[in-house]
Amino acid sequence: MSNQNEQKPKYTIKVNGTQYEVHDHHIDFNQVVALAPDLPRGQNITYSITYQNADQKPESGVLAEGGKVKVKDGTKFDVTATDKS
Repeated sequence: MSNQNEQKPKYTIKVNGTQYEVHDHHIDFNQVVALAPDLPRGQNITYSITYQNADQKPESGVLAEGGKVKVKDGTKFDVTATDKS
């Protein structure tokens, strides 16, 4: 019998050098952007995300908009913003 009060596992990840704990084994593009500190926001801003040390093959690559990555402790994301105007 499982205990409904059991906590989900936590995964420690870094986004632009800032450490976060997440409970889901997968994180998507929009969630990573939302965690990224000090990024410009706005209609003309687009984001590029690279990742390293993921719990998948390949372990590193580019996270495209609409995509997701399987994380583990130590997964790192680098998010950059570009102004389209």
